[in-house]
Amino acid sequence: MTVTTKPLRDFLEIPYDELEAKNLTAKEKQKNRVSDAELAKFYIAELEKEPRIKAVTVCFSDLEGRFHMLDYDKKFLLKSYDNLTFDGSSIRGFSVVSESDLRLAIDWGSFRWLPSDVFGPGKVILFGLILDKSGKPYQSDLRGQLRAFSEELNKDGMTVNVAVEVEGFLFQGLNAEQNYVSKEGFTIVSSGGYYNALPNDTLKLFIDRLAEAQRALGFENEKDHPEVAPSQFELNYSYCDALLAADQVQLYKLVARQVAANMGCTASFLPKPIAGINGSGMHTNISISKNGKNIFFDGSGEENLSKFAWDFVDRILNSANDVCLVLNPSVNSYRRLDPHFEAPNQIKSSPVDRTSMVRIPLGNEKSARIEVRTVAPDANPYLAFFTLIKTGLNGPMTETITSESRRTRTRFLPSNIFDAIRLFKQSEFIGEVLGQENKEKYLDRKLAVAERSPKELGTLVKTSEILFHHEVTNQYLWSRF
Repeated sequence: MTVTTKPLRDFLEIPYDELEAKNLTAKEKQKNRVSDAELAKFYIAELEKEPRIKAVTVCFSDLEGRFHMLDYDKKFLLKSYDNLTFDGSSIRGFSVVSESDLRLAIDWGSFRWLPSDVFGPGKVILFGLILDKSGKPYQSDLRGQLRAFSEELNKDGMTVNVAVEVEGFLFQGLNAEQNYVSKEGFTIVSSGGYYNALPNDTLKLFIDRLAEAQRALGFENEKDHPEVAPSQFELNYSYCDALLAADQVQLYKLVARQVAANMGCTASFLPKPIAGINGSGMHTNISISKNGKNIFFDGSGEENLSKFAWDFVDRILNSANDVCLVLNPSVNSYRRLDPHFEAPNQIKSSPVDRTSMVRIPLGNEKSARIEVRTVAPDANPYLAFFTLIKTGLNGPMTETITSESRRTRTRFLPSNIFDAIRLFKQSEFIGEVLGQENKEKYLDRKLAVAERSPKELGTLVKTSEILFHHEVTNQYLWSRF
């Protein structure tokens, strides 16, 4: 007699084609702004009826953009999803020890089914919204602020569309950033270059696996390729609204890091981890539609942009120095703003000059947009998008910018973090955008890291600028100073 035995573990594993279909459906619900109550009802039912889901990962980002995740047992979450708490004093830039408790609400629209070979079987992921003890939105949760602002704009029929081009490097070895020593540097996995890698090159295999995973997550991939610098990569995917775009940046980086780790490597989003070659950026493409029409487009306008779009550009250029620390938040990011490597360090706009802070890509009624090239890949995407949108729509105009001066002026962004901190601190506008408390918290974090690194960057990437970087450091590394 044959005896069949049930597997010891029988957790959910979904084929990639089915994952993509399920996640695109989830994404469509989010795009169509299905109500929170309907979404909660739908996904709670999904969790209840699928016994092979063992845990729900709930994630959030701190003020600097560092990604945090908690895994809740599914049965516990279904009983307690409206009363989740965590210790905010352990999160840099959040609450102090005397006011440590914060609440974590579920944003049900962000529900995604996960590829089991990356995250493990039986898991789904959701983004959280941080609330204070009284249940009100927590002021340092920039995801919550971006969500609320997007909803405000949507009431007027406006949607901010964002597409990003996030570049990164792949290095040999696990935890290469935490183990970094300046005299040794990083070890690259590929010596190829732009669009140049053998099909089974380590970098190309990594890109392929990352592309497969993000396709399954519903990213709607467009293209992927090795970038200009050796061992550098970029994967492009479709535009979407600003909040969803920021969520996807965080998932993109998370998945890249785990896929790399599965290969015994490290995916790094440091802006300039190796001196003497091109750095990495997060070029941020923005357009605004109103009632479904792209209001950045005007076929008779300069570069096919409308006056509304040019006003948006001019306000960003006018406040470029104020917002630079938001877009370039680390000591290392100022290495990237080096004019010898296509660095977008000039406060001007141009359709062709890639050293311009803002580029105007070729576009038609559907694709007309602006590209903010100054954004570093280690920027908090919620903070960066929120600040850029607020600046473009409501920023001050303290100077007259003409069509000619947009292209020809020779003003530059700060060349080091200390100057960026000084300009950020002096800015009244930043206090209005972020709130004074967030401004001071952010300044404290940036100054703490800056003071652990030499002011002069030099030609050697210093150990301190890597180990104490906000996406690299932890309590153990921080205490080694």
